[in-house]
Amino acid sequence: MSSNSFGKIFTVTTFGESHGPAIGCVIDGCPPGLPIEESEFRADLDRRATGKSRHTSQRREADEVEILSGVYEGRTTGTPIALLIRNTDQRSKDYGDIVSTFRPGHADYSYWQKYGIRDPRGGGRSSARETTMRVAAAVIAKKWLAERYGVRVRGYLAQLGGIAPQGFDWDAVEQNPFFWPHAAQVPELEKTMDALRKSGDSVGARVNVVAEGVPPGWGEPIYGKLDGDLAAAMMSINAVKGVEIGDGFAAVAQRGSEHRDEMSPAGFASNHAGGILGGISTGQAVTASIALKPTSSILIPGHSVNLAGEPVEVVTKGRHDPCVGIRATPIAEAMMALVLMDHALRHRAQCGDVGEVSPRLA
Repeated sequence: MSSNSFGKIFTVTTFGESHGPAIGCVIDGCPPGLPIEESEFRADLDRRATGKSRHTSQRREADEVEILSGVYEGRTTGTPIALLIRNTDQRSKDYGDIVSTFRPGHADYSYWQKYGIRDPRGGGRSSARETTMRVAAAVIAKKWLAERYGVRVRGYLAQLGGIAPQGFDWDAVEQNPFFWPHAAQVPELEKTMDALRKSGDSVGARVNVVAEGVPPGWGEPIYGKLDGDLAAAMMSINAVKGVEIGDGFAAVAQRGSEHRDEMSPAGFASNHAGGILGGISTGQAVTASIALKPTSSILIPGHSVNLAGEPVEVVTKGRHDPCVGIRATPIAEAMMALVLMDHALRHRAQCGDVGEVSPRLA
């Protein structure tokens, strides 16, 4: 299977399947000398993990990272960094009934048409289990960006089904299992998810991610636009069906006099463009949003066909998320961080001698 690598200078190649013996990644292009230890991966992997609350899949993986190469005496060496996580809680028998059928809304049919073979256990390579390694790789990217440029990447759940935040507080985001920015609404979310899980159905979500401290100048003006690469990276996340940069589709209803981010010696008056103009960062916060579809693996029977083209009824068993968006925040953060680190290195390679020019607006 091709196209398993991401990035141009800071590259990440992932491998493994949901119910295989292990998943892993190889990170190439990481500058030498960055301090990194296996314990540093724990926090973000726990944020992404299943089984942490009743509102997500109850699969409970240990997610213990093994650093196989590229780190010596606690520092990166500049050589490829290989990370491995062994799968410890597979239940492949849950998928025995779908070996010869296609789950509607899932990748079963498209994988079969492309490769003529598929791994039905937990979705195989199409499972969100693969995103574990993106989050692991981004631990390195987040640390390098913070130490080298002071960049901070963080996200939150901005909509769950028809529910939107009625307030906003960054401190609340990490204090509940939804990454929700308004603590007073958490009971409402829990009630919604309990009812959804009881019904056997699922719901979609929106996740917003913000990178603060990004210097101006990152991104290429034509085919390597920062927003273009961000959009592609975000769209590569499982279940994502829409990506917005800055105001995104809200710009359709805006006037030019409203949308343009006017400037003064004191800085930008707004950030409708999401911190990117002409494909290049402006020095403002870089913002992106993703729309995640409702989970396709649900208990409600659905119409499909089997390998012989005959009509069948499909009920997906196993452990699944009623809303995949609940765990998507650290994944969206990861893709933002990976794109930014790659572009930081690309900018340094061509334009490192330029430095920042005046005036710099915030």
